[in-house]
Amino acid sequence: MILRQRPGRLKLLFALRGSVLPAILPYITLFAAISALVVWVDKTLIELPHLSVSPFAVFGIALSLFLGFRNNAAYDRWWEGRKLWGQLVADIRALGVEADMFLSDEAQRRRVLRLALAFMHLHRCNLRGLGRDGPAASWIDDDALVTTAHPPSAALAAIGRELQGASASGQLDGFGHKQLSERLAAIAYAQAGAERIAATPLPFVYSLLIYRTSYLYMILLPLGLLEQAGWMTPLFSGIVAYIFLGFAEVSEDLSHPFAAKDNGLPLDAICRTCEISLAPHLGVEPPEPIKPETYVLT
Repeated sequence: MILRQRPGRLKLLFALRGSVLPAILPYITLFAAISALVVWVDKTLIELPHLSVSPFAVFGIALSLFLGFRNNAAYDRWWEGRKLWGQLVADIRALGVEADMFLSDEAQRRRVLRLALAFMHLHRCNLRGLGRDGPAASWIDDDALVTTAHPPSAALAAIGRELQGASASGQLDGFGHKQLSERLAAIAYAQAGAERIAATPLPFVYSLLIYRTSYLYMILLPLGLLEQAGWMTPLFSGIVAYIFLGFAEVSEDLSHPFAAKDNGLPLDAICRTCEISLAPHLGVEPPEPIKPETYVLT
């Protein structure tokens, strides 16, 4: 995720980090070149049809409305993902407080909280399609967790077994068991919500229709600009391509909120926040927060 103060107007104009321009620049260049070729053919070889700009205006409005709809749908996915991970942070912090209140055995309390941090990292890795990485490995005491079909759920199940064992041995009363069980259920609910977003992308037909329609519009647009724009047609075609393809690419980025991209959610930093929050309950030195590098917080 990009974190930076709003730069001055000149820097904002030329800022590339977090911009979709590098991804769409080849296509902008392609459509500008097609426009230049159309103008050259019209001026030197054969006069091409000079269409009115009115149909392109109507076509452009319809396309922009559909792009806006898709962008809203993509942002809703991004924002829901952020809310679910915010809920996880709140639940992990509450779990630390409740573990101190209800679990009398210190070793058992530490196992529960370490498993909670292992769950956060395994959940992050699962959403990003990664294996166990260094931050996750540092909290995993049992390698059997990562050999299961679904490591994050295995970590939650291990916490449940710890709570059941504490209840059976009389170290956890009925009210405490109920409270901690409800906390685990809330964590599992947020986990399922994030996995639903990751496993259910926007319908492919949206992307197909957006890009196919945008390309068709860009190819035909020079015919509507020939009469009035002349040799300026490639410039205007490039600007229009930047607008439409830029919106399409932004929507594509936001529709995958957990991807390790510049505009993805900072899952590494959120997991580190949980480590900092639980450090006092574990009796360890809190780690340093993850800071943005070149304005990107991972």
